[in-house]
Amino acid sequence: MTEAEFVEQVRLLGINPTEEQLSKLEKLYEIMIEENKVMNLTRIVSKDDVYLKHFYDSLTITKVCDLTGNLTLCDVGTGAGFPGLVLKIFYPNLKVTLLDSNNKKTTFLKELVKKINVDNVEVINIRVETLAKERLNYYDVVTARAVTNMTILTELAMPLVKKDKFFIALKGSNKEEITLAEYAIEKMNGKIEKVESFELYNDTGMRNIIKIKKINKTLSKDVRPYEKIIKKPLQKKHK
Repeated sequence: MTEAEFVEQVRLLGINPTEEQLSKLEKLYEIMIEENKVMNLTRIVSKDDVYLKHFYDSLTITKVCDLTGNLTLCDVGTGAGFPGLVLKIFYPNLKVTLLDSNNKKTTFLKELVKKINVDNVEVINIRVETLAKERLNYYDVVTARAVTNMTILTELAMPLVKKDKFFIALKGSNKEEITLAEYAIEKMNGKIEKVESFELYNDTGMRNIIKIKKINKTLSKDVRPYEKIIKKPLQKKHK
């Protein structure tokens, strides 16, 4: 995906990129690729692939979610800043938390945020379930892209979401994963509002975006340690 194709496709998503936004993206790409020579940020390095599989892919969340207005957004397992930082560039109204447990990545992100000059972005190096204890029922939107399987991801992310707000998971082609997570979604006070399935630009892979609405608040006693989440995932017990 060339930059011109990127502009054309994001316009179809209802986004009209400014020169300043495109300049920030270009800078993000250059800094990330340079840093990637010394640390493992991404396996996707060609410019066309980054614009398609990181930048455009991040913005497809707008297919299911209106990001205008004064919203708080937490990007769980953000890695090199996807989708959270890309969303912030195009929706400067967002107050964004980039969350990752990898210290090298969060150190990189703190510098990156300064270099591309975006405000109202905090970068936190902590485990998600630890943050959930501090910020229970806190965010308007929680996102996660290519983090872990949907059952575990749901239990990790949902405590951060405010009642009546949304957890949005950006996943690949495996729809069975969503079905297997339905019990966990229900147990974490969630309800699937929409599953958007589509082929990425130029037939480069299937995507499923799962929009989950939080029906009731999470109680602090229901936030389990990571070890328990992994050892005993929320799955329906077979009789």
